Amino acid sequence: MSVYADTGDDEVLLARAAYDKKNSFALADSVNRLKDMQHVLAPYAEYWLMLLSLDDVSQANVSEFLTRYDGYPFADRFRGEWLKKLAKQQNWAAFLDIYPQYQLQDPAITCYAAEANAAVNDGKTLESAKVLWFQAKEQPTNCNVLFDKMQAAHVITEEDLVARFRMALAENRVALAKGIAKRSPAGDAALQKQIDAVNASPSKTIAKKTANQKTAYGKELYLYALNQLARTDSAQALSAFKKIEGLFNAEQKSYFYGRLALLAAQRHEPEAYQWFRLAENTALTRDQLDWYARAALRQTNWDGLLEVVAMMPTEQSDEATWRYWKARALKVQNQMLEANGLFAALSTERHFYGWLAQEELEASMRAQPIEYVPDDIAVNAFAKLAPVLRAEALQRLAFRWEAKLEWTVATDNLSDEQLIVAAEYAARNKWYDLAVITADQTKEVHNFNLRYPTPYRDLMKDAASEQNVDEAWVYGIIRQESRFMHYAKSGVGASGLMQIMPATAKWVANKVGWSDYNHGMLHDLDTNISLGTYYMRYTADQFNGQETMATVAYNAGPSRAKKWMGNIPLEGAIYAETIPFSETRNYVKKVMANAHMYTQRLGLVSIPLKKRLGVIPAKNSSELDSNLNSNE
Repeated sequence: MSVYADTGDDEVLLARAAYDKKNSFALADSVNRLKDMQHVLAPYAEYWLMLLSLDDVSQANVSEFLTRYDGYPFADRFRGEWLKKLAKQQNWAAFLDIYPQYQLQDPAITCYAAEANAAVNDGKTLESAKVLWFQAKEQPTNCNVLFDKMQAAHVITEEDLVARFRMALAENRVALAKGIAKRSPAGDAALQKQIDAVNASPSKTIAKKTANQKTAYGKELYLYALNQLARTDSAQALSAFKKIEGLFNAEQKSYFYGRLALLAAQRHEPEAYQWFRLAENTALTRDQLDWYARAALRQTNWDGLLEVVAMMPTEQSDEATWRYWKARALKVQNQMLEANGLFAALSTERHFYGWLAQEELEASMRAQPIEYVPDDIAVNAFAKLAPVLRAEALQRLAFRWEAKLEWTVATDNLSDEQLIVAAEYAARNKWYDLAVITADQTKEVHNFNLRYPTPYRDLMKDAASEQNVDEAWVYGIIRQESRFMHYAKSGVGASGLMQIMPATAKWVANKVGWSDYNHGMLHDLDTNISLGTYYMRYTADQFNGQETMATVAYNAGPSRAKKWMGNIPLEGAIYAETIPFSETRNYVKKVMANAHMYTQRLGLVSIPLKKRLGVIPAKNSSELDSNLNSNE
């Protein structure tokens, strides 16, 4: 007898299996049985059947289905599939009738919508679709039909083709660039061959000037060749540029310097800041402005940092990152009134920069958080909401992606207090990831016990003690890696609570003498924590206990942690801010902020976050070099 027989969950699994096998007859039987049972997930089975029957259902069937299940997470996904069917039929009137209700983001449907609007408005609305063109990535295949119409109507001009050609090459999307070039009268077979030649050997292209020097596309190919050289060697790229500088106008020269500066800044080359200054005649991207600011920060060039932040669009300069560093720069300039105003506003925000801003203020000026603890009545009422009941059933069946979508519905547009109620419900069900994510969303009223839960405390405490690592740091790593979900698995194969890569786990197991270790053990809590804390201690030992560098090493490897050091000692926050990989940069900031908060949660000796981040020694630190060499 099935373990789900009393609840009907076994029938849901049968329905899903029928859907996966595209067996609409078996699925229809399951739909009827689940409806008879009034199972909470019966609508999902009906949704799967509608997907399989998409070619046969009528507009009336679809409308009735979407009305009946409005508010379910799958409703908009089904609406999107129906919109694609209508678009392929060029049934634009029906498409535009439904499209305003579509909430998800799908580039294919966005292109269809632009095509639909143009069809019913005699092509007069094509101009608004240009944002779809200016993307440095491949768009869905159907977007090409839209682009054909835009080009025929002269909405996409030759200048627009060259602009996107540049964007594609900057991201090294050669196939996309070749496709764009084919749209131009100049995009003949010779140009296609030149693109391949530049991609194969950028240095040869420049040395022998094999690309066309007179056409717009030829000049963009020389810029691409220079960009490819700059990816690995700034000096070589600059030398090559000097040889062909006469080919370019002022904007193209500035574009070269902007690309050179970006790539050099990501390698922490001191010349990057000056190269950015030579890019004054071209529009810098958001990424370039970020790295322009980081280049100034890396040199503690506070005046320069303020200049760059002032250049940023408001949306960018208003980010917590640049508000904090602007305040730090103002403080250095002794503009304390404006600096403290920025620090005070940041200090009410509960994240890495908020904690750092708090430490810049006198204790009396710090904003005190409002705490809220929900009662059982509120939690039990939340548990009875329809999307919560569905999320619970989906979690029970390990349909975790669908469960998270239902959870999003359940927690949308809630007040801070209601979010805390939801987080408490999730925590009671040991859905620690959802508890953390939900509690993290509060703005003014908070519950830090839910934001920073402490499950598996005995295991954590013992493992941290055995490896002599900070327990708060262990919790900080795990909160970021897996949100305490032991079944977590990343796209690159990292597994378990501490997201350990199989090769790392095997290496640690050999080091500790576990002859019977196999990868199936990675999801065992005790094993995973033991392996992870051993590796944490190993990385900490390599960097003389420097926690920020060890955190980088845990995520990106010890060699990169060392590579990103400066020629002079760096404040830990500056080192973290200038990590080239965005994933690692954000990871380190979040882990260190987590550890800072867990120190308080665990009742350990508290130290300021800035002190925890510490000072990163210079690359030529003999003690550090010796330690690294002995461990490599």
